Amino acid sequence: MAKDIKSVDYGLEKIFEGAEDFLPLLGTDYVEFYVGNAKQAAHFYKTAFGFQSKAYKGLETGSKDTVSYVLQQDKIRLVLTTPLSSKNPINNHIVKHGDGVKVIALWVEDAKQAWEETTSRGAKSFMEPKVEKDEHGEVVRAGIYTYGETVHMFVERKNYNGAFLPGFVEWESDYNPAPTGLKFIDHMVGNVGWNQMNTWVKWYEDVMGFVNFLSFDDKQIHTEYSALMSKVMSNGNGRIKFPINEPAEGMKKSQIEEYLDFYEGSGVQHIAVATDDIIKTVADLRSRGVEFLSTPPEQYYKEVPERLAEHDHELREDMEKLMKLGIMIDADEEGYLLQIFTKPVEDRPTLFFEVIQRMGARGFGAGNFKALFEAIEREQGLRGTLS
Repeated sequence: MAKDIKSVDYGLEKIFEGAEDFLPLLGTDYVEFYVGNAKQAAHFYKTAFGFQSKAYKGLETGSKDTVSYVLQQDKIRLVLTTPLSSKNPINNHIVKHGDGVKVIALWVEDAKQAWEETTSRGAKSFMEPKVEKDEHGEVVRAGIYTYGETVHMFVERKNYNGAFLPGFVEWESDYNPAPTGLKFIDHMVGNVGWNQMNTWVKWYEDVMGFVNFLSFDDKQIHTEYSALMSKVMSNGNGRIKFPINEPAEGMKKSQIEEYLDFYEGSGVQHIAVATDDIIKTVADLRSRGVEFLSTPPEQYYKEVPERLAEHDHELREDMEKLMKLGIMIDADEEGYLLQIFTKPVEDRPTLFFEVIQRMGARGFGAGNFKALFEAIEREQGLRGTLS
């Protein structure tokens, strides 16, 4: 096992053995952003990240209040939504938070049952079960609130074969840059306020039947100046993982505090997307203008052989290539992983992306936390938000 990493039991199957999974989740259906200009945001995600045009809803389709562009790359679907008038309440979300994630949609077999199970356990309803139909069939959706103003939408689409959802049409475009190798959403991280992490851990346990299978405290996640605490929540089959962060006391302002200040509340901090070839993916993303956090110092890579000594027989990575691209490496009992983090993709220092390739590891790169946080602090220093 890698040194200085807390040993944990990743046996989710054992944790859930004999327990009834009252909320079976099939995967992430889509992630919806509320943005100031969906057309321009869509162009950015196509150009920079290699997403493809999928579906559209707007004035031309009869939608008088909002416009939405749906982008897809392999199993990842992003929905970018903008209000079409100042009276639309979505404006309040954008004014307060800036562009950000509003909906984390979860694919289920029975949306009505998912809504009933969670609301009966204390969830606040966002949308009661609703059947949406068109010539391609029907979709059932229902939603509940989670931390901040973020929503979990349950999507049942087994009786639908349209482009995306009723009300959307296929979006045809002459401009579709090649994909960058992104496969699926590995996990999504939420930032919550002071002393709120355990509240939301309990909420996920009680309301959604998740388990806390991995925890980090401020003794493990800290630098000279700042710290945070984190707990990873997972559903029964392990397809949905939601780490939850909260700030911890430090000499200076942590990245979590900075996020909470600029997002003006709790919300999604980053989306981790998986690839099968991180070197190719990151090189491609860099060539398209995606900005990543600064590369760890050379010493970080010199220490890898010793830090990951127990995995020496399975490591197949070229350290020179990893160092050139700024990709970090870590390991746990199950194997190793490669990861890198973008700079914020909005003007506010809030939402960013992680690119991750798992080579057996099921952790989240605990051995990289110090190098990662130091890189973030360097960016905070440039922004004047560290002190």
